[in-house]
Amino acid sequence: MFFSREFIITPLVACFCILGISLSQYPRLQKLLNSKQSMSIEALEKDQEKEGLRLSLLQEIPTLGYDNIIANWAYIDFLQYFGDNEVRDKIGYSLSPEFFEVILKRDPKFLQAYLGLSVSTSLYAGMPERTIAIMDNGLKSMSPTLPAKSYYIWRYKGTDELLFLGDSQAARKSFLKAAEWASKYDDQESKNLIFISRKTAQFLQNNPDSKFARIATWTMVLQNNVDDKTRKRAIKEIENLGGKVVINSDGVPAVTLPEKD
Repeated sequence: MFFSREFIITPLVACFCILGISLSQYPRLQKLLNSKQSMSIEALEKDQEKEGLRLSLLQEIPTLGYDNIIANWAYIDFLQYFGDNEVRDKIGYSLSPEFFEVILKRDPKFLQAYLGLSVSTSLYAGMPERTIAIMDNGLKSMSPTLPAKSYYIWRYKGTDELLFLGDSQAARKSFLKAAEWASKYDDQESKNLIFISRKTAQFLQNNPDSKFARIATWTMVLQNNVDDKTRKRAIKEIENLGGKVVINSDGVPAVTLPEKD
């Protein structure tokens, strides 16, 4: 089979350009990691501005079909950004939604990314409105079975609406939608989510300010594969609402509700 020179070179050039954007940041990232203890707040903020410009470029650059590659690179960059606790404690998490604008614009079916979006942008950056807007856009590209178990995104959305926006009725609708989509599956994981989502929606219907609903929602956060800082925050919130958390020998949390809602 014959391929023209332009057919081969054009995607290669695009791929190398995209790769160059990420690799050009590697020396800067290493320098930041090695010297962050001595860097001033002003220097860290300037460095963050540069990172923001790079993310803006990644949002707009033509991909020529390499969307998933960009999404994966951006997600790896996000994990490095989010995991740098020392810098985040100094200047915060304000770039979190910018990473996910890139990641989920390029790959809206990237299921794992939505949990990172919820934790980083709603919980730590304090921007649940941005989180929900990004999730709403992503959900337009999905169905109950594409990607598999996409019902989790409705669950994350309901979590943010309840815990960070205080919108119990929007949360109730999202939890019911999560249960509806999960009903397309017959595995135990999906059945458990159906039960807890419907139960949480029932709590909110009976009492929009339900402590039980909030504890159930923080319990879902606790049971996800989240970092230690998030686990501690979830346990603290459950205890503040009157619940009790016991971690068994396998590291699995068991939550007890207070006597009254």
